[in-house]
Amino acid sequence: MTKEFQDRVAIVTGGSRGIGRAIALQLAREGADVAISYGSNPAPAEKTLRDIQACGRNALAIRCDVSQGEQVEALVQQTREHLGPIDHLAHCGAISNLAHHSELTYEQWFETIDINLNGTFRMVFAVKDEMIERQTGTIVLISSVAALRSRGAQIHYSSSKAGVIAMARSCSEAFAPHVRINTIAPGLIDTDMAKVLSPAATDGIMAATPLGRLGRPEELSELACFLLSDRSSFLTGQCVVESGGRVTLP
Repeated sequence: MTKEFQDRVAIVTGGSRGIGRAIALQLAREGADVAISYGSNPAPAEKTLRDIQACGRNALAIRCDVSQGEQVEALVQQTREHLGPIDHLAHCGAISNLAHHSELTYEQWFETIDINLNGTFRMVFAVKDEMIERQTGTIVLISSVAALRSRGAQIHYSSSKAGVIAMARSCSEAFAPHVRINTIAPGLIDTDMAKVLSPAATDGIMAATPLGRLGRPEELSELACFLLSDRSSFLTGQCVVESGGRVTLP
């Protein structure tokens, strides 16, 4: 059976856990060599690395703080040197926390914008020139439904994720016709990041979700790999919501 990512090279940021891990493993199962980045904990990254290699694919696990331009450049350069030219980018790395507006500080705002939005810019712009020159490449950015509806306790997070959607929309025109870029806006997914919410808040979200549950990382990876693949060859600049029906567009 033909694997749709056979011998292609992908970078998955935040690839050691949650949505990023699920995407990295699915890409590997479908034939890709995968470089994952992680923040500060090497243990889950090493496990994901072994799991990718168990699929018979080459893999790298590289520590990278996307708020640091030199670390982003190192991630991309090491991937090129060890795996080859980059065909796909799935950017999943982000931070999330809650803050009432009376307690939200400039430092929290700046940290969230720098990692979630500026970090996305750094990653995209580190790979886009090579993709444009080679006339091939696909990019998926993970946003959030927090970008699409009010979030009184997440002013900083919502703003950063809305910026990701706007950036991808503009990049889709700028990088066309050979490089495609789309975003996914997940609802609440059963990952470590979801644990910033209290159990009561989580229960409330599930009750307000037509499908009545949290999403699974593997469900997000199915959508991400579709958007990265040739099956979505006429799709670019879009934000696809996967929230169990809790948020719908338009």
